Amino acid sequence: MSTRSCGRKGCTTSRAPAGDRIPYHIYLNKKIDKPDLSGLKIRITPIFRDFFVKLGAGVVQMAPGEVYTGLERGVVDGYGWPAIGIFDLGWQERTKYRLEPGFYTLELGIQFSARRWDSLTPEQRDFLQKQVAWLEKMSLDASLRDAAADIKRQSEAGIQPIRLSDADSAAFLAKSQEAGWAMVLSASPRHGAKLRQMMAP
Repeated sequence: MSTRSCGRKGCTTSRAPAGDRIPYHIYLNKKIDKPDLSGLKIRITPIFRDFFVKLGAGVVQMAPGEVYTGLERGVVDGYGWPAIGIFDLGWQERTKYRLEPGFYTLELGIQFSARRWDSLTPEQRDFLQKQVAWLEKMSLDASLRDAAADIKRQSEAGIQPIRLSDADSAAFLAKSQEAGWAMVLSASPRHGAKLRQMMAP
């Protein structure tokens, strides 16, 4: 599958999605019993800054390499991160809880500039499109396998899931969507509204 988008810095053509169905989670070293992060300092990235603010968190942006020390010294009480990868950074040593359900999904991919893509021969583009089909299938299988394996490792490392009630889970996910779309609409009111309409269930 391929898409093209254009902006002030030119056009890019996305040709190879490489991550799918891996949710983000809120990881904490303090237990909560409802989707309220008031009084907690949470490490964020821009993609979910607005969502965490809506949950009442004090947000802190820091590089991944600083998070372990931030947890150790109490600079932050938790962080947002996908279901995979915390063991690569050693964060399981400073993490006690994982909030369920997950929200959003990890998105990775290989990007081509439209100009470079259009400069390729038809044979070259056809070859790369075949690799895209392989990559999409391989990465989906790997994503599902790796996420399940890391959640199991988290449990074995003592990270406990915090499971919200059905009502709180629904409110949590609705708030995540509300915050996410507000960010998109703020960046591009016209195109954001059209995109939201196209992606409506």
